[in-house]
Amino acid sequence: MEPFLWLLFSAGGVLSALLIPALLFLFGLAFPLGWVSPPDHAHLSAVLSHPVTRVALLGLCVLALFHWAHRFRYALYDGLQLKHLERAITLFCYGGALTGSAVAGYFLLAVP
Repeated sequence: MEPFLWLLFSAGGVLSALLIPALLFLFGLAFPLGWVSPPDHAHLSAVLSHPVTRVALLGLCVLALFHWAHRFRYALYDGLQLKHLERAITLFCYGGALTGSAVAGYFLLAVP
């Protein structure tokens, strides 16, 4: 089980480091400040309604949440030396990642 969690941690870190800053730059700075012309609503809606885009965004959300969960677990477990709460920390971190993944899946796949 531990190698699988390290795989999710690594994949989430790489994708988060590559994609989230680019998305934040585009939608947080470049489009609002007029540096780049933003896509019109119809085009953006068409892109976001495509199933491949939704699955890619779901994958980014899931991997980012598991990256957070693994990093936070070891920050509490090793960094703060809360070894006596290992089961509760693991349940909180990975349970939170699973819950967040389910919510993201609902909003990205079930809501039209």
